[in-house]
Amino acid sequence: MPSAQMLLQSTDFNITPLTPAVDRNFADDVLHGLALPQKQLHAKYFYDQQGSDYFDQICQLPEYYPYQTELNLLPRVAKELAGIFTKDCTIVEFGAGSLVKIKPLLRDISSIRQFIPIDISGIHLEMACQLLLSDFPDLSVIPVIGDFCFPVDLPALSHQQKIGFFPGSTIGNFCPPQAASFLRNARCTLGPDSYLLIGVDTKKSPHYLHQAYNDADGITAKFNRNILTRINRELGANFSPEKFEHYAFYNAGQGRVEMHLISTEQQVVDVYGSSVAFATGESIHTENSYKYTPDEFSQLALSAGWQVERTWLAEQDLFATYLLRNRG
Repeated sequence: MPSAQMLLQSTDFNITPLTPAVDRNFADDVLHGLALPQKQLHAKYFYDQQGSDYFDQICQLPEYYPYQTELNLLPRVAKELAGIFTKDCTIVEFGAGSLVKIKPLLRDISSIRQFIPIDISGIHLEMACQLLLSDFPDLSVIPVIGDFCFPVDLPALSHQQKIGFFPGSTIGNFCPPQAASFLRNARCTLGPDSYLLIGVDTKKSPHYLHQAYNDADGITAKFNRNILTRINRELGANFSPEKFEHYAFYNAGQGRVEMHLISTEQQVVDVYGSSVAFATGESIHTENSYKYTPDEFSQLALSAGWQVERTWLAEQDLFATYLLRNRG
């Protein structure tokens, strides 16, 4: 089981640079993705410090409905969960980010004794944990820096109920087989008799979806191009991000929003010692965001060993939150 990169106690926020092995993994993933007939990059690499900051800005945009819709739904979810989880419990958040959505749970579920956020962006996680502890000084916070896509070795815990938390419809960034793999890995991380609270975006009007991923301020475009800036910085590449256009659309046949970077001219880019050629109009597929009906997601969860216990739908069915129980 791959272990997390680093374990930090709530009183110790000294972040050290990523190891060369992690950099090499990044290089291998980038080179492999850019060598495919349809060039692609893994969406998890969006989230360096700048990318995380851009995503925080996206979440405040009026067009980007998932963030605020889920945030409005969570207090209702938290109040109901308070009646379910009455014994001491530990919350484990996958892809924790800015730690905003955990707050309704911490406020309303008095039985939460410990919080373990997992995120790949160490500096961003450090800052978020410091802010969280200022609001919840009595909470035990043990952040873990690591790739939540794989099983993660959690710190030694007391025999508390473990509840996973995976908000933000991030599950949609995985194709269905990858989503099932993540759900199985989450079961491995959390262990038997665990639960998972997960946010999932719903299928809706393509026009509505188009606006959400093509905001008028161009923040999503900056977020998309930033992955090229990160490759330049960390792998010594020479991408010119301004020579790639942001393009996002809803693929109804696949049930997903696709995000691409389109080369505006014929060009060759050096990436970690390799030359990568682009034709005019050729794209790098940078992200998927799958949307699910409740029946579709229930079947996906069941295939990975989870049983849907409760479902909460936002107004106009814009967003769904599910409580899953580990069937293993």
